[in-house]
Amino acid sequence: MSDVLWVVSHIAWSDVVDILLVATVFYLLFSLARGTQAVPLLRGMVLVILVAFVVSQMLPFRGFSWLIRTALPALLIAIPVIFQPELRRALERLGRTGSLLARRRQEEEVEAMVDEVARAAHRLAGQRHGALIVLERETGLQEFIESGVRLDAQVKAELLRTIFHPNTALHDKAVIIRKGRIEAASCMLPTSHNPRYSGLGTRHRAAIGVTEESDALVVVVSEETGIISVAYNGRIVRRLDINRLRGVLLAFYQHRLGGRGWTMRV
Repeated sequence: MSDVLWVVSHIAWSDVVDILLVATVFYLLFSLARGTQAVPLLRGMVLVILVAFVVSQMLPFRGFSWLIRTALPALLIAIPVIFQPELRRALERLGRTGSLLARRRQEEEVEAMVDEVARAAHRLAGQRHGALIVLERETGLQEFIESGVRLDAQVKAELLRTIFHPNTALHDKAVIIRKGRIEAASCMLPTSHNPRYSGLGTRHRAAIGVTEESDALVVVVSEETGIISVAYNGRIVRRLDINRLRGVLLAFYQHRLGGRGWTMRV
């Protein structure tokens, strides 16, 4: 007890501030990684560092201790590469400025775009026209955009319905929406090799595949059944009506605008 009192008596206010700053940095890092595919990587990295540090301190292995001290700087350099999407999101949030009026205008633009996508999916489902609409998030999809035909057009339900009409040249493959605009159509996407989804068609496995490699959200309309589905983070939710689809898309963009976001349930 006396040792604890001695330690407490020697803590200055600057030490308290220092501890709070370090705790805040770690809290922000974990908050950014929460709900993403970076969580397993972060856990594994922390576990490896802790085990290596404990072993190097407890065992009299000079060579191993030297290796750990030498490898830590390289690990710090690798962190920005491994957690690139999360760091990019953090920098975007720090650099995002504007008044409440500008934010409201942005929200109105998002709501208008979501309504266009939802209406297009609803009409395409009723006509049994297959569709694959990818909404880009923080992770760039440039390599998939380059595989298709560049459009750079305003998001309109009529345009999406025209693109996915079976008699048009661009109806096959995917449309990619970036920053509220239709960036490209007829884009090739990677298909998922998860055996859990082996019974799904090529369009649905492509939707899941691109979400396994990025943080994009994908709206899928089945050509055979007219069922509307949404894929995100390597998972898929099926049988959405227009209202549920609109709610999912609004929640998705609410997360981009700084809201709480949403959790996908299977």
